[in-house]
Amino acid sequence: MTTNSRNTSQRRTIVSALDDAAGFISAQDLYGHIRARGDQVALATVYAQLKKLVASGDVDAVMNERGESLYRRCAAASHHHHLACRVCGATLEIEIPPLEGWARAIAAEHHFYDVHHVLELTGVCATCHDAAH
Repeated sequence: MTTNSRNTSQRRTIVSALDDAAGFISAQDLYGHIRARGDQVALATVYAQLKKLVASGDVDAVMNERGESLYRRCAAASHHHHLACRVCGATLEIEIPPLEGWARAIAAEHHFYDVHHVLELTGVCATCHDAAH
């Protein structure tokens, strides 16, 4: 992990559960998974640690169509975005170099510094599209 936060047993439990998850998972579902494994972590702790892990870049967060945040440990260490299927939840990590340049140019034009951004692309993957047609 790249964060300077304390690596407590609760934090390790949450990270381990994220590693076990197949794709993005909600905080509630992650909490259920942790409890099902027999680990004891408060739901408030799950939310607090997820917030810290996202801030440190160790975990990615996307929002589903219901407005719920979903979390996943990603393989890509650098800044990236996701293309997510609205039907099955499958995600692809994608890099968009022109977007990065555009964001830097807009920030500079308006005299903003240390600008961060999030781009969420959703659609229907080929498998789900083919199954529906």
